[in-house]
Amino acid sequence: MQKSISYFQKTISYRVIGEGVPVVLLHGFGEDSHIWDKQIDHLQSHCLLIVPDLAGTGLSEMIRPADLNKSPEQPISMNDYADLIASILKAENIETCIMIGHSLGGYITLAFEEIYPETLLKFGLVHSSALADSEEKKANRLKGIELMELYGAGPFLKNTIPNLFSAAFKKEHANTVSILLDAAPVFNTQACQQYYRAMMHRPDRTSVLKSNPKPILFVIGTEDVAATLVDLLPQIKLPSHPQVHIIEGVGHMGMWEATDQVNKFLLDFIEF
Repeated sequence: MQKSISYFQKTISYRVIGEGVPVVLLHGFGEDSHIWDKQIDHLQSHCLLIVPDLAGTGLSEMIRPADLNKSPEQPISMNDYADLIASILKAENIETCIMIGHSLGGYITLAFEEIYPETLLKFGLVHSSALADSEEKKANRLKGIELMELYGAGPFLKNTIPNLFSAAFKKEHANTVSILLDAAPVFNTQACQQYYRAMMHRPDRTSVLKSNPKPILFVIGTEDVAATLVDLLPQIKLPSHPQVHIIEGVGHMGMWEATDQVNKFLLDFIEF
């Protein structure tokens, strides 16, 4: 069922599918909720899925600092996006849930766990990291913001999306990759720039993982250039009960590159 809330007078859209334990699926940058469709098909008979379009993507309107009574010098942060998800849960009368985030969605999940630890039963990071951006990554984000200003989000995403997939997958499944490329022109440039700024300024949240007693899922691709195996291996040792799945030959988009495996990992985690 397609639903929405009014959040600071902006419409935020989300889908509610299935029944059972509530599971929130948060998409990444340059995506909308449909990135999870193959997982929704597999999971909907096992749980209640809450799948939002994050602000400024899909059917959801962009939220600006002024909407939250912030000054322009106070950019939108991961905490703000976490608060938005909390408002969706409140509207659905959900007091506890599982949350799983892909990439940017993982950053929001970690912020949510830090702010609302009593809400999450457990959470998962799919091709995502608790580390802050390195100085090199911050420089690349800034360059990306400048490129989006010059050319728009569509051309920027068309240039970056292929890098998210493994070389083998791009070669063998070019039509699948083209689905994301064809969707790139609809993305709001200012919203994409705002997400890049939020990612640039997000803090290190490895403390959220350290000695955390909750089950925490990690899905990692050996060919992922965005959330690298090198960065993630130290992180998987931090929680008390990690569930770790490393997928050989997969890049940043395991939901599409290794659908059956990821579906099994998610269902096993939810039912664990």
